[in-house]
Amino acid sequence: MNPPPCMVWLPADHRLMGDHGHQMPFLLLGDKYARAVKVGAQAQPVMFPLAEPDQISELLSLVDGVMLTGSPSNVHPSHFDEDVADPSLPLDPARDILTLALVKACVHEGVPLLGVCRGFQEINVALGGTLHQRVHEVPGLMDHREPKGAPYEEQYAPRHAVRFKPGSVFETWAGGPQAEVNSLHGQGINRLADGLEALAHAPDGVVEAFAVKGAHTFAYAVQFHPEWRCWETPVYAAIFEAFGHACRQRRSLRLQAADLARHTL
Repeated sequence: MNPPPCMVWLPADHRLMGDHGHQMPFLLLGDKYARAVKVGAQAQPVMFPLAEPDQISELLSLVDGVMLTGSPSNVHPSHFDEDVADPSLPLDPARDILTLALVKACVHEGVPLLGVCRGFQEINVALGGTLHQRVHEVPGLMDHREPKGAPYEEQYAPRHAVRFKPGSVFETWAGGPQAEVNSLHGQGINRLADGLEALAHAPDGVVEAFAVKGAHTFAYAVQFHPEWRCWETPVYAAIFEAFGHACRQRRSLRLQAADLARHTL
């Protein structure tokens, strides 16, 4: 009998869809994120629709990793003590409620954690950091946003280099001190949370990757988008391969514990 699949929890976005004035709520997960987990990490993506924060511990016991995805929505600035700077930009307070608690639980319980774009920002905010709401308006910083209206192949094409911390896992995954990455974000890290270590920076100094300090397993996040056709770019592929390896290690330990529990009843 084959062992159960390695499973990775991807929280959903909450969005109203339909014609203006005639909309219904939907729970959404981008295909590119699920596909990167399936192909790049060789794990089964799963969702727990309408999961509540008080269910996190029991749901984490069923999975082997968590990936916090990017999204059109931003983390609500009230979580880092600011007012909304641009009311026209989408927010997702229901996702915030779950994911900010989920970050803390993953770190505490040693569950492999990968954050991408919004997920990267969620980890920073959950652990006490702050964000620039409009990076492109901060003096001295670049415009990291994608070219709106361009084909996706152009939007997700490499846009600038990031330099990795010497000796970091990112330097190993990239096979060198820097790599060209895609850049599709309006928000970015202002103050890095004390519990995080910056492992990559853009040319303007914006943090592009970090690790959770003292983590017992994979706990990394990136501001860029390695999920985009991750199998075509070596550093993107390496990130998901390492994440998948950590998830399989957790699955092995989880199954051993379940087997031991059965035999001690």
